[in-house]
Amino acid sequence: MHIVRIGDGSAKHHSADSIGNKAANLARMAALGLPVPPAFVLPVKLCAAVLAGDAHAERDLRHGLKDGIAFLEAATGKRFGDRRDPLLVSVRSGAARSMPGMLETVLDVGCTLSAVHGLIRATGRPRLAWDCRRRFIESYAETVLGIDPASLAARLNELIAAEQASSDRDLDIEALERLAGAQRALIDDDDDGWLEDAAVQLDSAARAVYRSWISERAQTYRRLQQLDDLRGTAVTVQAMVFGNGGLSSGAGVAFSRDPSTGLPKPMIDLVLDAQGEDVVSGRRTPDTEQTIARVLPAVATELAGILKQLEREFGDVQDIEFTIEDGKLWILQTRTAKRTPRAALRIAIDLVQEGLIAPKEALQRIDGIDIAALDLTRLADTGHPAITGIGASGGIAVGRAAFDSASAQRLAESGEPVILLRPETSTADVAGFAVAAGIVTAVGARTAHAALVARQMGRPCIVGCAGLVIDSDTDRAMLGSSAVSAGDWIAIDGDSGRIYLGKREIIVSRPDAELAEIEGWRSNKHGKGHGHHRTDPASQHPASH
Repeated sequence: MHIVRIGDGSAKHHSADSIGNKAANLARMAALGLPVPPAFVLPVKLCAAVLAGDAHAERDLRHGLKDGIAFLEAATGKRFGDRRDPLLVSVRSGAARSMPGMLETVLDVGCTLSAVHGLIRATGRPRLAWDCRRRFIESYAETVLGIDPASLAARLNELIAAEQASSDRDLDIEALERLAGAQRALIDDDDDGWLEDAAVQLDSAARAVYRSWISERAQTYRRLQQLDDLRGTAVTVQAMVFGNGGLSSGAGVAFSRDPSTGLPKPMIDLVLDAQGEDVVSGRRTPDTEQTIARVLPAVATELAGILKQLEREFGDVQDIEFTIEDGKLWILQTRTAKRTPRAALRIAIDLVQEGLIAPKEALQRIDGIDIAALDLTRLADTGHPAITGIGASGGIAVGRAAFDSASAQRLAESGEPVILLRPETSTADVAGFAVAAGIVTAVGARTAHAALVARQMGRPCIVGCAGLVIDSDTDRAMLGSSAVSAGDWIAIDGDSGRIYLGKREIIVSRPDAELAEIEGWRSNKHGKGHGHHRTDPASQHPASH
């Protein structure tokens, strides 16, 4: 078995079937000269063999990790787990087809106590070093050891309250060091030497990524998306770049076009002084493209250029993850963006008109989309919303409130439309997403993994509803000053982010101009008809829900 090295100057293209879509695109970006941290990849074919305990696979895994770390050390000039200038790595998944948020990632691997002191020595930033240490313990404990993250989160929340801080970003160096110590105490019974052994951390993290392939949520997602023919996940090990080093650093996600509406403008979410999981997990409500343009204008300009370049290179709308480290932009991932059916139609037409793809290709991309899913919807009578959040996936949904996936499934089985309301957008709720007519969360971002899944499924979705408070013990929620019980009717507008109480009538219109454009392509036997894109409103008819 041979590992694939990314960032070694090679321009070779690799197939997604062999090293996963994420790594294949990473190698392609590196070949384009984009700012990509060096990485190495263990191939997809190793996944099933490692899970089966095959002796040859075990040997290949050990040798692959050893050779790969040697490459990263040479590429970065740092040493893994070193106490003077340490290399830390991320360990990520990557199947041949994108499965956003369904597989595992472990960040800051190699962050032993020696590495903490090395980071302080190398960067002069003790807060960065201790923040990486506590993040590593949290990530490893949950993903590798299977420890309930609630206990670790409780320690964090207790410390935030004791320090009278607004969030973990306001904790000082001494508090973060205490937090890391308290978290270590929670997992001492599970420490068989891994905590201070970078090589053991790496081996265990890679195995956890492979195990995530057979997790319940991953299997559910593959079944729902008809991806059961996929053979496994690759493991990508990449040199860490740090978005948690202060207010000139951050982590974000960007789309080259709006994946909810299809409008030709970037959609960017950024969390300053953060790492990537803070954004894609949906646990934080981020700032938007306006913030990055104001705080880091040079980075904003560079990012806009890269988004356009990647869209031209791949011929489709891109969804990228990025990190800003001390004002320097790094691209960690790009993939074809998940989008709503409505956005898919708009994007296909625009890409043809811009000359990026031919009509024949556009027809293939929208083939299989349910025409009913292209309908434009609005509420007949709105009045004042109970609460307003951030629209993450467009459309209207009216249904009965449910506060967990199991309740949503029970309501749906009775034939009632369901609105799933959750504290945060977790991909663990994928089974609930599948049966819900719409999704609402108290925190989270337009670009969180769960919002991506909602768009792919064509579900209206609202995130960042700061006034939504769910009480799971009483099966009730507060929408601002209004109380909602499980089973009550509510209506949501995924475009505006507004939520209304009660059962509402929906008005449906057909995008006749866009559909006529598509029909023009189909009727042209040479596939060269371009037509003219218009967005005139079509005839309307009510649909009660």
